[in-house]
Amino acid sequence: MNRIADEYFEWMVEMVSDETYLSYRKLLCYLHDIEFIYILPMDGNRAQDGIDFRYRFGYENGYSRDQIKKYLDVRPCSIFEMMVALAFDAEEHIMDDDSYGNRTGQWFWTMVVSLGLGRMDDTHFNKRYVDQIIDDFLNRNYESNGKGGLFTVQNPPMDMRDAEIWYQFMWYLNEILEI
Repeated sequence: MNRIADEYFEWMVEMVSDETYLSYRKLLCYLHDIEFIYILPMDGNRAQDGIDFRYRFGYENGYSRDQIKKYLDVRPCSIFEMMVALAFDAEEHIMDDDSYGNRTGQWFWTMVVSLGLGRMDDTHFNKRYVDQIIDDFLNRNYESNGKGGLFTVQNPPMDMRDAEIWYQFMWYLNEILEI
């Protein structure tokens, strides 16, 4: 990777992690190497949000749009980018509350756990296991309540496999806010 790509990755890692977590570097790197593909057309918005996130990084770190286009916008959106952008957008546009602080990492790790990857820290990373989990997620071969996908909801209004990711997240937030 080039220097800007390395900085971008570290910027995203810092957004969702802190030193109190076990190291998940292998998992995060791996998720950043996998293209986010989608079945439902509206999930294309999540991929676009991940691409747009590159430009936010550029703006916040003094890189021109041309530099971002040349060094970052040369590949499709990764699963990691999509998840971080989704967590960030949710915190910034929906759940922002100074009394709770920045919960971008909380939303991100909720997705990791729902996928079934919570145990995949660097000492337990298993590429074959992660590949199977990601394959099931991308092909929507997870449970109807979302378990195995990005969000698990106890009583979803419909089969989560048939709903775009944004709706899944809104149902998850509605459920946790009702508690």
